[in-house]
Amino acid sequence: MKWNQVSVLTTSEAVEAVSNILMELGASGVAIEDAMDVTNFESDAFGEILDVSTFDHIKEGAKVNAYYPETIFLPEILPTLNSRVTELVSFGLDIGKNEIETSEVVENDWATAWKKYYHPVTISRYLTIVPEWQDYTPHSADEHVMKLDPGMAFGTGTHPTTRLTLQALEVVLRGNETVMDVGTGSGILSIASKCLGADKVYAYDLDDVAVASAKDNMNLNPVAHDVEVSANNLLVGIDKKADVIVANILADIIIELIPDAYRCLNDEGTFIISGIIEDKEDIVLEALYANGFEVDQRFQQKDWLAFIVKKSIEE
Repeated sequence: MKWNQVSVLTTSEAVEAVSNILMELGASGVAIEDAMDVTNFESDAFGEILDVSTFDHIKEGAKVNAYYPETIFLPEILPTLNSRVTELVSFGLDIGKNEIETSEVVENDWATAWKKYYHPVTISRYLTIVPEWQDYTPHSADEHVMKLDPGMAFGTGTHPTTRLTLQALEVVLRGNETVMDVGTGSGILSIASKCLGADKVYAYDLDDVAVASAKDNMNLNPVAHDVEVSANNLLVGIDKKADVIVANILADIIIELIPDAYRCLNDEGTFIISGIIEDKEDIVLEALYANGFEVDQRFQQKDWLAFIVKKSIEE
């Protein structure tokens, strides 16, 4: 069977949003080439460093490659794709060149080609993300190896927002907590929460593809077999209480989430937010303060920010 490849040349900042648009427009899978991934591997302070000279890689920006069966008429999709990617600017995202290219591929090429972009990622001394098709030997007894098939969802550990969120979870979790993972994507934050001792974990995503992918990834990690994954619009209608709520999503969506996060969070609980570009820091903080939160810790990698926040305590 023949397939068509649609490639969007964009920025590291916009890859997850662009990927989501392509999937919503009917793509059967996506592969991401990101120059930032190579930078992260070269500067990684933990474990073995990948020799980036051994494989071809993009030198600037990022490219999202999506795959459509030949039965889908691309001229009907491409104008909508261009319009929706352009609209991301209104959310504060830098979309870069926003150049779209198309080409033909055969099924065997696309079904496995994207795997060459994924390698074990050491987040910290305690957390390592490993593609499910690769063998990996832990470096220490207390290293948690999280298996992941990242092909159909987002959050593979290489993007700064995911790294910052995982590091924040390490700071917060001590064991036996109830965690809500909002916008779970690949499910990596839920898996990490279980590795770090969380008792109950509820994972939510609006996208059915992400829900299915997250469930598959839970099954790859026995520690996460009891994570409850379901489709939901943020925390709308959720009446459970959590000790920790974690969300690695766009800043504008975080602002929408804040009131429900306050409602669902225990009084002594913790709200972890990431996916915030530096230019959006002020408006996110303003929304947090207005809804009764105060910042406990701030994390930064390049232009990306994450925060650990708590409910304000009135004296």
